[in-house]
Amino acid sequence: MERYIPLTGIDLVPASLLIDSEAPLDVLQAMADYRIRTVTQVLENIAFRGEVDADCVVLSDFAQLLAIPLRDGCDLMDVIGRRLRKEASEVEVASAATVS
Repeated sequence: MERYIPLTGIDLVPASLLIDSEAPLDVLQAMADYRIRTVTQVLENIAFRGEVDADCVVLSDFAQLLAIPLRDGCDLMDVIGRRLRKEASEVEVASAATVS
């Protein structure tokens, strides 16, 4: 896995917003958690309002605004998953070598 992974949805070269795949897992998880919980809170606030009036353009822009941190959170969770799978496979290999 490359050390610096660009965020999804940004197709510029060179990328300027990157995830450090070697950052501590708790730091990666905290950043994903922050982004996902922020969007969740905004959506819950909207859902519990009595009435929301907005035109299609505003709703489209708002949906895109919320999609960005959700996508970032998913990218972070993907890096965490890759790291955990890699660590698990290394433990399995080490265990198999010890048993043999």
